[in-house]
Amino acid sequence: MAALVLDSSVAVAWFLPDEHRANAQELLDLVTEEGAVVPNLWPLEIGNALLIGVRRNRISPEHCTRAMTYLAALPIEIDNETTARAWDPSFALAVRFGLTLYDACYLELAQRRGLPLASLERQLRAAGRAIGLTLFAV
Repeated sequence: MAALVLDSSVAVAWFLPDEHRANAQELLDLVTEEGAVVPNLWPLEIGNALLIGVRRNRISPEHCTRAMTYLAALPIEIDNETTARAWDPSFALAVRFGLTLYDACYLELAQRRGLPLASLERQLRAAGRAIGLTLFAV
């Protein structure tokens, strides 16, 4: 079973030098050892964020390729129910907490699976606290 729900903001920060956090390595070690689960939109979010990083000269194309290869090798489960739950209950969570529907999918997944949430997004973390989720300090 996965140890946590991994928001794309955390995974992207692992590979963008100017977004790296001090305790990011601990979380990466946990995901490497125990796995994570993500909504099915996660690979698209990660790929797009890294692509923008290349376009803005924040990372090289080679660094981007290495990052995607590394992430693909991690024990990360892609949740197949995300799309079916997008309009309800994820949409309801987005409305309730003023989140994007993308962020609400992470919240819904963590709530449904009873897992802690790892995110750098302030508003998503606040919503997680409001519904009683355990949050990873990142």
